[in-house]
Amino acid sequence: MAEMRLQKFLARAGVASRRHAEALIAAGHVTVNGAVVTEMGTTVDPSADAVAVDGVPVALPEEGATFMLHKPAGYVTTMSDPQGRPTVATLMADPLTAYPALFPVGRLDADTTGLLLFTTDGELGHGLLHPRRHVDKTYLALVEGRLNDYDLRRLREGLMLDDGPTLPAGARALVGDEARRAERLIGSDAAASGRCQRHGGKRSRAALAGKGSYVEVRLREGRKRQVRRMLEAVGHPVIALHREAFGPLELGDVPRGEVRQLTDAEVAALKELAS
Repeated sequence: MAEMRLQKFLARAGVASRRHAEALIAAGHVTVNGAVVTEMGTTVDPSADAVAVDGVPVALPEEGATFMLHKPAGYVTTMSDPQGRPTVATLMADPLTAYPALFPVGRLDADTTGLLLFTTDGELGHGLLHPRRHVDKTYLALVEGRLNDYDLRRLREGLMLDDGPTLPAGARALVGDEARRAERLIGSDAAASGRCQRHGGKRSRAALAGKGSYVEVRLREGRKRQVRRMLEAVGHPVIALHREAFGPLELGDVPRGEVRQLTDAEVAALKELAS
């Protein structure tokens, strides 16, 4: 295998982003063949050199792999949970047997469904989430009430949240066949999700669903619960939320709770976005 810069090796091994890897190197946490290395220009041969971070050996995955999961509601996006809640790791049991280094690329809230990526490629995962990449993520939302042109314009122009202004987002109300498709994808989740918190009181999501409408939101950033907060800000709280696409990837016909490994062409398209 060809030599590569040490920080790139650490990123591909899933240790950290390349920038964080540089900080680890500069702070003396990384050894190569037993010797502490602090020079950024250091290169390593992954097939011959022994790399460790704080004494823990680090190696590239034997074979890279990237998967998409159709996440159901009720699962937290973590590989283990001290509170004992269901995790996405249980849904990834078979792929994890073959590729133990798999980790989720970003997060979906426990009650958000849809496309969640997993990869063994740390550099790819960190690149896709980097704020400067602005990788599109497309969501379908069932919301209270119906968005008018003013509501949609506010989303498209960007609006102020408690952590600052948002970038302009793609936003459109779904009607006709598109609304019926969205209902098939997420309507059952809204009815099955029990009850939702609204202004300090609990209201039935099943009851709200009958008075709601569907909207598509496309983001180029990824703040915590951002879609929910943006729609709340324009007066239309989310009843149910589903991520349909991540960059060029669409969930397609992957059944809820099932996993599909990405093709080489799909991985190449993601790497182009992340580079």
